[in-house]
Amino acid sequence: MPRLSSVVLPEIILPRSIIMKFYELTYLVPADLSPEEINAFGQKLNSFIQEENGILDKTKIPLKRKLGYPIKKKKEAYLITTDFYFKPEKLRVLEKKIKSGGSILRYLILTKETPKIPTKPLKRPRIKPKPKVELKEIEKRLEEILGQ
Repeated sequence: MPRLSSVVLPEIILPRSIIMKFYELTYLVPADLSPEEINAFGQKLNSFIQEENGILDKTKIPLKRKLGYPIKKKKEAYLITTDFYFKPEKLRVLEKKIKSGGSILRYLILTKETPKIPTKPLKRPRIKPKPKVELKEIEKRLEEILGQ
């Protein structure tokens, strides 16, 4: 039996045949919706991503923004961003789901690079340079110690 190579994602190992890309979905929801409706819609999108075997990375809290120009006669909207892993061939299905939702003013799906685990650079301890002591000062201290 041939051995499959694998793709390593943060904390996830997938067979080579299941290639997922890292995406960012950013969308605008009208500000006149209640917070419960906004959260319910976000949960619906997140559950759809998971049903299609996608992996959620993080979802940012909705931020209320004033729009630069009216979109569908709305001047304010909530901006929501979700990062996730998804199969590229199923992206069209996700777009159809977003468009059929009806409560999204605009959306944008970006392909992002897989996040790298940040490592802190090692800090070297700073060595303070010792002040230079002159020979005369050493002799004075020796005299004080010896009591001469």
